[in-house]
Amino acid sequence: MSFKEIYGHEKQIGILQAAALRNRVPHAYLFCGMKGIGKKTVAEVFAKALNCKEQRASRQGRHSAENAESAMGQTSSDNFDSCDCCPSCLKTDRKNHPDVITIETDRQFIRINEIRDLQDQMKFAPLEGGKRIFIMIDADKMNIYSSNALLKTLEEPSLHNLLILITSSPHLLPMTILSRCQQLRFHPLLADKIAAFLQDRLSLDPERACLIASSSGGSIGKALEINEDSSLAVRDKILSMISKNHMKDPLRFLSSIQGFGQEREGISDRLNVLLTGYRDALIYKETGEDNFLINQRHSDIIKSVARELSGRDILCNIRTVDWAMRAIDQNANKQLTLEAMMFRLIHYSDSELR
Repeated sequence: MSFKEIYGHEKQIGILQAAALRNRVPHAYLFCGMKGIGKKTVAEVFAKALNCKEQRASRQGRHSAENAESAMGQTSSDNFDSCDCCPSCLKTDRKNHPDVITIETDRQFIRINEIRDLQDQMKFAPLEGGKRIFIMIDADKMNIYSSNALLKTLEEPSLHNLLILITSSPHLLPMTILSRCQQLRFHPLLADKIAAFLQDRLSLDPERACLIASSSGGSIGKALEINEDSSLAVRDKILSMISKNHMKDPLRFLSSIQGFGQEREGISDRLNVLLTGYRDALIYKETGEDNFLINQRHSDIIKSVARELSGRDILCNIRTVDWAMRAIDQNANKQLTLEAMMFRLIHYSDSELR
C-alpha cells in the first residue's frame, strides 16, 4: 500500500510528505485519534516511503530543486510515496524489514524491558534503510517506569531514528512525552470516504456500504467490524438508550448496561457509540443540519434528543460518558462506573423530560 491508496487523511499525509521532502522529519511523532481510523496504516506507509530505495535515490536528486521551489511557494508533496516494488518496500509489506520495528503488546502495560530493547536497537545505524523507524501501538499502555525510560530517549534523539507513537488516548500519556513529540491528530473520516472504501475493497453494494459507513462513526476499522458481525444491531440498541422512552423508564435504562459486556475494549466501544449519539444531538441542536451527523441512520433519535434536552444538558451528558470512558481506561470498577454514569445521564435528562 502507498499513500495514494489511503482513504482520507489528506492533510496529515501532506504534512508528512512535505517534512520528508524537505528533510525535516522530527525525531518523534505522536499520531492520535479514535481507534480504527487509520493511524497505524499511515505510520506504516510513511515508514515504507522513508526507506524506499527508489524514493531515496530520487529524493536526493530533487532536494535542491525542491528547495528552490519552496522559496517560490511552489512546493508539492505529491511526489513523495513508496514505489511498492523495490526490495525495501516488499520487506516492509511482509513485516520483516530490519529497520521498521513495531512495538505492540497484548498485556495491560508496555513494560520497561520493551523500552530498553528499543533503546538498545537505537544505538546502531540502520541496517538497510535511511532511517530506523519504531512504531509503538497503543503508546498510552506505557506504565510510569516505561514512560520515564522512553523520556530519556526523546531527550537525546538520534539522527537516524524515528519514533512514531500511536494512541487513541493521548490524555493518558505524561505531558513530558507529549511535549517532545510532534503531534498529528487524525479526524473521523467522512461517510462517503468509508462507503467508497467498502465498495472498492470489499465489493459491497452501494446501499449496504452507505448503511455501514453512516454507522461507523468515521472509523474504517469499525466499519469492517460492523460488516463482519452483528454490530449494527448492537449500535441500534445503544443509541436507543438516549431516546425519550428509555429516559422515562430508569429501571429499563439501568438494565441496558448489561449489554455492555465485561471486557474493557468492548465497553469502551459501546461507550463511544453513546458519546457519538450525544455529540450528534448537540451538533443538530446548534446547527439544525443533519449533514454532519455521524449516526445519520438514527437521525430520528438524534433529532428527538436535540428537541427534548437543552444544549447545556447534552453537553453534561457528553462529559459524563467521556468521564466513564476515561475511568474504565484507568481500570476503574466497570460495573460501578457504568451505573454511576447511568444515574448521571438520567439526572441531566430528567428535568427536561418530566
